[in-house]
Amino acid sequence: MIQGSAIRNRSQKAQLVDFGGLRWGKIMPTDLDAYIDFGGRLFVFIEAKYGGAPMSYGQRLALERLCDACHSPSSGRSAVAFICSHQSAGDIDLAKAVVTQYRWEGKWKKPRTIGGTLVDGIDAFKSHLEAKSA
Repeated sequence: MIQGSAIRNRSQKAQLVDFGGLRWGKIMPTDLDAYIDFGGRLFVFIEAKYGGAPMSYGQRLALERLCDACHSPSSGRSAVAFICSHQSAGDIDLAKAVVTQYRWEGKWKKPRTIGGTLVDGIDAFKSHLEAKSA
């Protein structure tokens, strides 16, 4: 188990969710691995993939639309979406996952630092926005 882990309801986490009955043509639900709301001012959306596996077209589109809809700097709200990669077959320490792409201001971008962790990426955006508002 991860030291300092915040995993709640471990037994329920093992349950699979069947989206099969929620289909309208080609439209069906997707999942999101994590969401963080920093006081309604910064919204962070996170999708983690094992070994850098690609996201499906529909999941990428959903993440883009969600992030872009929440991003409104003129209203004091920013949103960023991270895609990160992990190598764990067991519990995943998401903070240490490596950011492979992020979405900011309507565009997918590659991180400047190769091997940068998710927690470092989130901290960088928090610092950027705090500096802008100071």
